[in-house]
Amino acid sequence: MNSFHTKTFAAAAVATLVATAAPAWAQGTIDKGILKVGSDLTYPPYNYMADGNKPAGFDVELMAALSKAAGLKVEVLDTRFENLIIGVRGGQFDVIASTLYVKPERAKQIDYIAYMKTGVSIAVATASKKNFAKPEDLCGQKVGSIKGAAWLEKIAAMNQGVCKANPIDSREFPTSPETTQAMLSGGVDAQIEDSAVLQDAATKLGGRIQITTKENFYPVIVGLGVRKGNDDLAGALRKALATLQANGSYDALTKKYNVSKPSEAEFKAAVGS
Repeated sequence: MNSFHTKTFAAAAVATLVATAAPAWAQGTIDKGILKVGSDLTYPPYNYMADGNKPAGFDVELMAALSKAAGLKVEVLDTRFENLIIGVRGGQFDVIASTLYVKPERAKQIDYIAYMKTGVSIAVATASKKNFAKPEDLCGQKVGSIKGAAWLEKIAAMNQGVCKANPIDSREFPTSPETTQAMLSGGVDAQIEDSAVLQDAATKLGGRIQITTKENFYPVIVGLGVRKGNDDLAGALRKALATLQANGSYDALTKKYNVSKPSEAEFKAAVGS
C-alpha cells in the first residue's frame, strides 16, 4: 500500500524467506519442506513489499516464525485479496496469511486458524474538511473499500436500514492504496479500512489523509486459511502457533503491531458456531 503506496505487483510474484532448519514435522504442504503462503502484499503494516522487493509486515513476520517453529522454509506469493481463497483451494499455495477476516461464509470454504483481533476506521482526505464520526454518518456519501472487504455487508445492511432513504454509494478497489488514491483525487468521500492500515497510510502520507473516527468499529477476528481437509497442515500450524505463544514471540509481535490475541469464544462467534 505504498508509494506511500506499495507498488502493485502481479499476482503470483514470489518472494522467498528462508527459516532456520529444524526437524520437520509439518505435513500437508504442496512441496515437501516448503510452506507456500498466499498474501496480498499491498496492505501495510500487515503485508507489503519493503525496500529490495522483500515481503514485510505482521503476517510475513508471523509466517516466518511459524515456519521456523515447524522446521520449514517459507515462500510468500503476492496474490490479490479476492483470489486468495480460490488460490488455497486450488493448490496454488498452502496457506493464506493476509489479514483475512473470519466470516461464516468463508469458514464454509476454508479452515481457519485464528491469530489476531483488530477493527476498522474511517478516513478522509484532509483537504476535504469532511468529518465522519461513525458509520451512519456515511449515508449519501461515496465510500471506498478494498475489494472483498468483510465490512461491505455492513454497508449493504445500512443501505437497507438507516441509510435506506439516502444510501451509501459503495465503491470497491483492487487494493487499499488505490482506494486511498481515489479518495485523495475526490473519487470517493471516505475510505473504510482496517485501523492499523489507515494509520500507516496517514503517517506515510504526511497528514494528507486523517482518521475521523475516535474508536475502532466492527471488531473482527483474523485467521490463517488452509484448504478444508488439510488437517495435517492445520495441526502443524496450530502447534507452531502454540510454540510462539509459549516462548513469548507471539506476544512481542502483537505488541509491535498494536493488535491483540482473540479468545476462543470470539473466534467461535465470528464463524457462527
